[in-house]
Amino acid sequence: MDLPVMPPVQPMLAKSVKGIPDPDRHGGLSFEPKWDGFRCLVFRDGDEVELTSRNTKPLTRYFPEVVAAIRQQLPERCVLDGELFVARETPDGGERLEFELLQERIHPAKSRVEMLSEKTPAGFVAFDLLALGDESYLDRPFAERRAALEQALAGIDGPCYLTRTTTDPAVAQEWFTEFEGAGLDGVVAKPLGATYQPNARTMLKIKHERTADVVVAGYREHKTSTPEKPLLGSLLLGLYADGQLQHIGVSASFTAARRAELIEQLQPLVCPIEKHPWGAWMGGDDWAIANPDRVPGTQSRWSAGKDLSFTPLRPDLVVEVAYDHMEGRRFRHTAQFRRWRTDRDPESCGYDQLDQPVSYDLGRILGVAPSSSSMKSGDEHHV
Repeated sequence: MDLPVMPPVQPMLAKSVKGIPDPDRHGGLSFEPKWDGFRCLVFRDGDEVELTSRNTKPLTRYFPEVVAAIRQQLPERCVLDGELFVARETPDGGERLEFELLQERIHPAKSRVEMLSEKTPAGFVAFDLLALGDESYLDRPFAERRAALEQALAGIDGPCYLTRTTTDPAVAQEWFTEFEGAGLDGVVAKPLGATYQPNARTMLKIKHERTADVVVAGYREHKTSTPEKPLLGSLLLGLYADGQLQHIGVSASFTAARRAELIEQLQPLVCPIEKHPWGAWMGGDDWAIANPDRVPGTQSRWSAGKDLSFTPLRPDLVVEVAYDHMEGRRFRHTAQFRRWRTDRDPESCGYDQLDQPVSYDLGRILGVAPSSSSMKSGDEHHV
């Protein structure tokens, strides 16, 4: 492989902002959907194709169907920034992103990789251009990179796609609201005059944030915790469904001082696992086996080697947390602690309080099917 931009390259990053930003304050902005998948840089030189992650780790062997599609659909020599994703069919016949299915694609066994490439095939959506032919585009403004990318990828219709963009903040606001129903994560804004700066937060991201009252069901100790100075690492959270306390996620990101305070504060609630609602998961009874949700304390290929044991707590405390969106019946990302809710009865904390986005077909975003309200005059450069 001999390209004008060679691996390893760390992709350009984004910093969080609240609300759709004013383009005039940034010298012009291009808005695009924020995809919820694996960030991926594609390096292609003829038949040679390499896929690398945000942390420059190799992804090529896990996605043979994407490699094949790249050879068929993308320019002979190019370096692209984009996202790998897996979609699943919804009950209404549409599609939405499914991050958990994407995670399952990372597997050490070649036979399973090949099986999953057929059972849950991935796609690639491109949103930036780093090199084309013998030319590097790193020092060119995004407006120029985008124009060249559109020309190079004109007409592709899957499994490689070109993300849509708009310069109209009103359309970006519509996307922020509507596209979440297809599993997307928000909106990204790119300064039209900015160059491509690897590992620098030069983009802006606008993500969903909601709050929920959840039950504190346990905790894990911080990796720096010692018997002499115990520190809390994360709170394990739950919500009630059909009388059972389900594991919905964790809350973390506390200061060192707060970690010490919290672990001391929670000691009176420590209880034996046999007396905890999640004790059934440890006993292997029928309910535990039938329970479709992930359970705390179990290993996966993503957590191998990590200590996932937890200290069970009587489910007496309720905390308000902020979260962006759900993945199935769990928080997609770590929830952020907001405040204690001493006025709430734990058993009143159920899934019915969660805001569920209106369903939206992923195919409409990718240009596979006609769109309606999103396809307005301000909606430019879509597939």
